[in-house]
Formats: sequence, C-alpha cells, structure tokens
Amino acid sequence: MIMEYLGSLDPTALVRALPGNVAQGLIWGIMAIGVYITFRVLDFPDLTVDGSLATGGAVAVMLIQGGMDPAFSLVFAFLAGMAAGFVTGFLHTALGIPGILASILTQISLYSVNLGIMGKSNQSIGIGQTGLVASLRYVTADGRGLFFLKMIVGCLLLVAGVYWVFGTEIGSAIRATGCNPRMARAQGINTDFTKVIALMFSNGLVGLCGGIYAQYQGSADVNAGRGAIVIGLAAVIISEVIFGKLCAGKRFAFAYTLSAVFVGAILYYIAYTLVLWLRMPSDYMKLFSAIVVACFLAIPYLKEKYAVKRRMAG
Repeated sequence: MIMEYLGSLDPTALVRALPGNVAQGLIWGIMAIGVYITFRVLDFPDLTVDGSLATGGAVAVMLIQGGMDPAFSLVFAFLAGMAAGFVTGFLHTALGIPGILASILTQISLYSVNLGIMGKSNQSIGIGQTGLVASLRYVTADGRGLFFLKMIVGCLLLVAGVYWVFGTEIGSAIRATGCNPRMARAQGINTDFTKVIALMFSNGLVGLCGGIYAQYQGSADVNAGRGAIVIGLAAVIISEVIFGKLCAGKRFAFAYTLSAVFVGAILYYIAYTLVLWLRMPSDYMKLFSAIVVACFLAIPYLKEKYAVKRRMAG
C-alpha cells in the first residue's frame, strides 16, 4: 500500500513547481519584511496585515482598471497600506487601545473598506494586461530568467532601502522604542510618534506586497490577506532559526537578516508545495501553516532549555 502511494507521486511535479515557489516567496517576502519590522524591531503584535495586504491589492487593481500604469499603481498600494498602519497607530497611541486590539479593529474595518474600493468581493485585471510588475504567466514564459533577475534585484534594493531607513535618526529611534520604550522616553524620544511611523512603514510594505501579488495572480480579493500574518511570521521565524547564527555579529547583520527573510518565505512555499505534493488534504493547509510557525517558535526555546539542562548536569 505504501509502495503504491510512493509510486504514484511524481518528483518532476516538485521541480515544475519550484519557479512558482520562488516567485511567491519573493513577493510574500516583502510582506514578511513588514511583519519583521513590527514583530522583531518594534516588538508590536500587529494583525493589521491581514487587512492591509488586501487593501494594497484592491487599490492596485482598481487603478490598473482605470488605466494607470501597473508599476505606478504600486505607489498608491504602498500609501494605502501606510494609511491602514496609521489607523492602528492612532487607535493605540491616541486612544490608548492595546496594540493587538487596535490592529484587530483596523483589520476588521478594512474588510468593509476593501469592499467599498472594489465594489464587490473581487476584481480582475485580465490575463492580457500588459506592463505588469509580476505575473504568473511570466513564471512559465521562455524569458522567465530575466523576470526572476528583476525580482531578485528589486528585493535587494528593497533590503538596501529598509537598511538605510533604520540607519537614520528616525530608524534608530524606532529600534530604541522597540528595545526599551522607557529608556527611549528618558532619552527624549517621542515613542508614540515612532510607533505610528513604524506601523505606517510596515503596513506600507504589506500594501506594496498586496499590490504586486494582485498583479501576479491577476485579481484582487477581499479575503486575499486572510492568514497573511501566519505566512509572514513563518518566513521570519524560519529565517531566524536557519540563518540566525550566520547573521549574528557581522558588520551588516541587519541587512543579512532582512535578506534571510526572503529565503525563509521561499522555504515556506517550498514546504507548502511539498505538503500538497504528498496529497495532504488542502483544507488543512492553514493548520499546517500554524504548526510550522509553532514548531519554529518552539525550537529556540527548546534548544535553550536543553542547553541549560546540560550545563546543570555538567
């Protein structure tokens, strides 16, 4: 029975799926960078991303339908994401609502906002649309090598931009706020302002990802961002567990860490495809995503716990 099951699996299917995995990993890696900023740098539990990703996609698709250049529409997708981050930051800093609740409130309200932007639950830009920044048809085309080269260069430029931002005065203030908000306030930093800026920048990247992903799949949907936070966390945690020690202590450690997040996103999608290839029920893929995140979150803790036991035994 087992041999029949193994014999029915087609290894070449995994190879054929690899370009798509890399493309999706690079796109979702942009969102994972935004999650990294709030989750690791700011130490803020932001769930806005499930809504702001769909908002970015909705804005991009509707502008493309209106005749705007697909690349230029991403600017407005980024701004739409920033607006969502501002709302979360305002609810938290100005109204005193706990961060996780403020982000949930924004996420819920964005569902209605996205419906209002698109007029219905989903909108398509058509498979014949030209000038798209990313598209599924590029992955299967003969010149896909150039497409992947452009995507990789774009991701590296994004990493360089984020690295530069966090080297500025406001970026240093954001890092100080996430590290120790009381000490940051004692140094004269307006932590409420830095939180809002960080949330805007983070969700701007998420909105940018939503706009690119909508172009990639040729449509925008109000449910496109459902579970996005899990994918983002999975990419971040996978990259930390695998590349954490390699990046630590180096001159450009932060840049290496940001780059590793893209690799983590690619590895997540490869694992996702592997589970589907093994013919696991697709209805349980969200459960699989949650289990992956839980396992990689637990690995550092269990390793530390085991190391402590060894030291005590020694």
